Amino acid sequence: MKSLIRVRMSLHDAHYGGNLVDGAKMLQLFGDVATELLIKNDGDEGLFRAYDKVEFLAPVYAGDFIEAEGEIVEQGNTSRKMIFEARKVVKPREDINDSAADFLDEPIVVCRASGTCVVPKNKQRK
Repeated sequence: MKSLIRVRMSLHDAHYGGNLVDGAKMLQLFGDVATELLIKNDGDEGLFRAYDKVEFLAPVYAGDFIEAEGEIVEQGNTSRKMIFEARKVVKPREDINDSAADFLDEPIVVCRASGTCVVPKNKQRK
């Protein structure tokens, strides 16, 4: 089972010089993907227990469009092991003008992670 969201990074998301977005924003997106996966799978939002791996692979800037995708890869009684990937799919082209942007021919993987979520037995509805 997979879930995918696409969002544009805003100036509000930029935290560092040069409009660089904090890597924690990718983890926030993965949390939203995980919530959707748990609702699809269990009928409950569940809780994120832990990440066991996070890799920041490329910078993200305000104006970039990011796709965050996740998948449940293993399921226990209450635990759900998930993998995540965030990809830059659109980037601004300020070198052309202040409102130009391009869809990338090849998305750029900006972050990968894996982690575990839990849904208590008494909250599982599916």
